[in-house]
Amino acid sequence: MVPSVLIVDDEKHTREGLQQALEESYDVTVAGNADEAFNLMESQEFDVILTDLRMPGGKSGLKVIDKALTMANRPAVIMMTAYGNIDTAVEAMKRGAVDFLTKPVNIERLEILVQRALKNKTLEVEVKQLHERLDEKFSIEGILGHSPKLEEVLERVRLVAPSKATILIEGESGTGKELIAQAIHQVSPRARAPFVAVHCAALSESLLESEIFGHERGAFTGATERRIGRFESADRGTLFLDEIGEITASTQVKLLRFLETKTVERVGGNKPLELDVRLVAATNRSLEKMVRDGKFREDLYFRLNVVRITLPPLRERTDDVPLLLGHFLKLFSAENELPPLVVDPAAMRHLQAYPWPGNIRELRNFAENVVVLQHGRRLTEFDLEPKFRGGAPVLALPSAATSGPLALPSGEPGSSNASELSAAWSATNDRTLSVEENEKRLLHEALVKARGNRTRAAQMMGISRRTLHRKLAQWPDLDVSDS
Repeated sequence: MVPSVLIVDDEKHTREGLQQALEESYDVTVAGNADEAFNLMESQEFDVILTDLRMPGGKSGLKVIDKALTMANRPAVIMMTAYGNIDTAVEAMKRGAVDFLTKPVNIERLEILVQRALKNKTLEVEVKQLHERLDEKFSIEGILGHSPKLEEVLERVRLVAPSKATILIEGESGTGKELIAQAIHQVSPRARAPFVAVHCAALSESLLESEIFGHERGAFTGATERRIGRFESADRGTLFLDEIGEITASTQVKLLRFLETKTVERVGGNKPLELDVRLVAATNRSLEKMVRDGKFREDLYFRLNVVRITLPPLRERTDDVPLLLGHFLKLFSAENELPPLVVDPAAMRHLQAYPWPGNIRELRNFAENVVVLQHGRRLTEFDLEPKFRGGAPVLALPSAATSGPLALPSGEPGSSNASELSAAWSATNDRTLSVEENEKRLLHEALVKARGNRTRAAQMMGISRRTLHRKLAQWPDLDVSDS
């Protein structure tokens, strides 16, 4: 789309000359005074407005700037005048002009300024869109789940976000502590300022202080230049310190000093820097226990623990598993340009019963794994690894000592299904096998009943033929046919 330019000037020769100079590259419209420009601005959108300062009719180019600032798609305004001076330029820039030109206009400079204005306008749009996406992604409404424990957490986030209070987020690894910290930032008055995250456990003791507080040139070997720390980068915004329990004693002292004075000093420096930073800390360890063990300063703990938010593990919010899994499956299916993956109810029951020791992070990894590796687009309980089926009832099957083949339901090959097979086994069983042994016996007997027809065996089992082939590749001794 060709960028649009509005030229506002009461001198006919000037506006026509400027139009002729720009119309090869831009969609140019002209106006002879401010009122005419206002009417045009109401009826169509412009990317750049080039306006004269002094015009007849009582409305100067400064009024054009004021009008431009009220437009939804705000155009960039370049002021031009034959009465160029510092005071005029300063006033125009204060009112919102992006640049200033004196008459007679140098066309080469004009083209440079128009291109610069368009580039800056594009950047403003991109930044606005980025903020909108961040608001959507990290808003409270973007956090998936409806379990009572999660709702308690989100209500606490809503209450504390507008304040300046320091927050301590507790929870097991993978429960989403950083996501909650981002949500607090995003719905706070600091949302348009930086959100800076530091993972304390990922940095060595020698690097952590420099990373957080910065350092002066020559502060230590290798410090060849001044470095701005994360605190300074987060000024007017939020600093998130993840795994706060991993910081050293000396870092604890400096962090306590900031919480008490709102100032920091770079490593190797002696000048306090006053900063406006909202601190959010997180830990998967018990800081209270660390205080009792003498591994964490008690005074720092109390400074951090102004507001505490405790995230529940996924095993305590199993009702959210289908919602979270569905979200991740949709996400990774789209990323890999694959059709959506459907999860059978029986498989979902196993997944809800699984304790998810890695919490949401483990669930996310599971979703990506099955999207990429699942041959069919349907996930059944037979496609799950044994660990996910550990809580499911184990089928009762005959012992190895039982002579002869297992008695199966009568009927034509392929007429039986997995539930009939299970019922037959349960009726003739005298011992319990492991989940993997059950699955192997189930596959074998289905193939026997189907007389080696893999398609019929897969139908009896309620699985895809590809899944059956994968299982037979895993256990080749089960096959009863070369078909």
